[in-house]
Amino acid sequence: MDEEYVEAVLDLADRVPAGRATTYGVIAEVLAERLGRGGPRSVGQAMARAGGAVAWWRVVNASGEPPAAYRADAVARLRAEGCPLTSAGDDARVVLRAAVWWPEND
Repeated sequence: MDEEYVEAVLDLADRVPAGRATTYGVIAEVLAERLGRGGPRSVGQAMARAGGAVAWWRVVNASGEPPAAYRADAVARLRAEGCPLTSAGDDARVVLRAAVWWPEND
């Protein structure tokens, strides 16, 4: 995976405001328009490789679920920021209809 793509992913992830979330697919769609490449899995790989420096918990899958390996931590962070979630438990997911952030709306 090239550094330009990774940096573009991290830039978008870093712009997601507190209390909001976006999906791997949204980031992939924006970068496909800008760079002509990548998909949700590429975004996930970039986040797994270098996403620790940004608010990684604000990037979820199309069902609103945070990364499985860090789910409890992500849900706690999202809850602390006031992001709309489906339930009070650690198995909560983001209510995307209410929380989704698109870069054009920034």
